[in-house]
Amino acid sequence: MANLETKYLGLNLKNPIVVSSSGLTNSVEKIGKLVEAGAGAVVLKSLFEEQINHEVNNVIYKGEGFDYPEALDYVKGYTRDNSVNEYLKLIKETKAKYDIPVIASINCYSADEWVDFARQIEASGADALELNVFIVNTDKNSEAGDYEKIYYEVLNNVSQIISIPVSIKLGLYFSNLVSVVNKISVSGAKGVVMFNRFYEPDIDIDKLSLTSAEVFSSPADMRRTLRWVAIVSEKIQNIDISASTGVHNGEGVIKQLLAGATTVQVCSAIYKGGAKVVTEMVQKLESWMDDKGFKSVEEFRGSMNYGKIGDPHLYERAQFMRYFSSHE
Repeated sequence: MANLETKYLGLNLKNPIVVSSSGLTNSVEKIGKLVEAGAGAVVLKSLFEEQINHEVNNVIYKGEGFDYPEALDYVKGYTRDNSVNEYLKLIKETKAKYDIPVIASINCYSADEWVDFARQIEASGADALELNVFIVNTDKNSEAGDYEKIYYEVLNNVSQIISIPVSIKLGLYFSNLVSVVNKISVSGAKGVVMFNRFYEPDIDIDKLSLTSAEVFSSPADMRRTLRWVAIVSEKIQNIDISASTGVHNGEGVIKQLLAGATTVQVCSAIYKGGAKVVTEMVQKLESWMDDKGFKSVEEFRGSMNYGKIGDPHLYERAQFMRYFSSHE
């Protein structure tokens, strides 16, 4: 029988399927269903500084009599600490109940909070920390390097004050993604998650209002991830890659591993199909490996990445002319 064991961020996983940060991982009960289904690890729902501040503002807005600065400061501190403590409680209870790696996740925009949250998360017993970073750069006078520098600074600041492994979750929008991951690999990160699925706007043309685009990914979304996993895994070999976005079945898991991913993160497919999707993915990976004669994941991981296929330019090609010529 095939051995699916995988090492990610220095942690031992029974298989390379990780449930990504989402509402699926925001309670001990929900995580229990994922563990039972066979998940190799879970990334807890992100602790968002923005969300905490929103809760603080709601409390202040609904309250009356905050005429004294001391009272206002107390309410802010209490609300913030309560949100953080609930998150730390989730880490502790999950670790106490289940024997799989628990990866915490934080999303902040102020330097002090990144560091403070990271310290508390490490103390609570998390096995690793995923930094969920996404910045929309709207300054027409800024340079790409200024934007990228924020990622390196956050990573440096956090990795220097905690000893558990740190990964960073990136969006797709960089002018030179390979260079960015290369710098990340020497800035304290043990892993990189490609890619972040973030809020995207849409426009309701009837109501003339801004709304949210589709929340869940589709299998077609995996194409961009697959390209960059294949390229980056060949170019930057001193960092683990977790492939995220668009993986909806066992075939998707296998493809990402062949491209060079260390692990594969799954979310939308579980929302749509339930925890059994994880079981089905594990079974498909195991049966495929048995059919191909692979005894371990390491035997085939990266065997079809940028450097291993006969024509690596297939991963670089951007034009469809050759393929659509027969449809003119």
